[in-house]
Amino acid sequence: MARSTRQSKIIEIINRDEIDTQDELVSALKEAGFNVTQATISRDIKELGLFKVSGERKKYKYAVVDNENRSFTNKINDIFKEAVLSIKSVLNQVVIKALRGTTGAVCSIVDRMAMTAVLGCVCGEDTVLIITESEEAAVQVQKRLTDHLENC
Repeated sequence: MARSTRQSKIIEIINRDEIDTQDELVSALKEAGFNVTQATISRDIKELGLFKVSGERKKYKYAVVDNENRSFTNKINDIFKEAVLSIKSVLNQVVIKALRGTTGAVCSIVDRMAMTAVLGCVCGEDTVLIITESEEAAVQVQKRLTDHLENC
């Protein structure tokens, strides 16, 4: 599988589970159908800019650490740009069509943008559904996501 798909899955996994070792990440990826080695994971961790932070259940866990202004690493932007196929607003919702298997990472990026108008974000296999406060808010969220996509 493509590196961007694998790295999208890594982001999805570390946002869902507390992963504190590379071996755990290798196992989680293998369970998800990715045949990877520890060396590959080590490179991915470096490229994605992952850090170990304090966990809730475990002492440490891998995480993508933002700076105070919530900027994204180039790699995260690359994944977003490669994954997203379209962004449309309908009523008080925004629908993102994405490459199959990348929506977890796309949802994570949307969540990390911390848009106050977003009430929730749900992902399927190739679709992300964002619920907003109003039709006007959906249009604004669509514009912000489209601008982010164009400026990645």
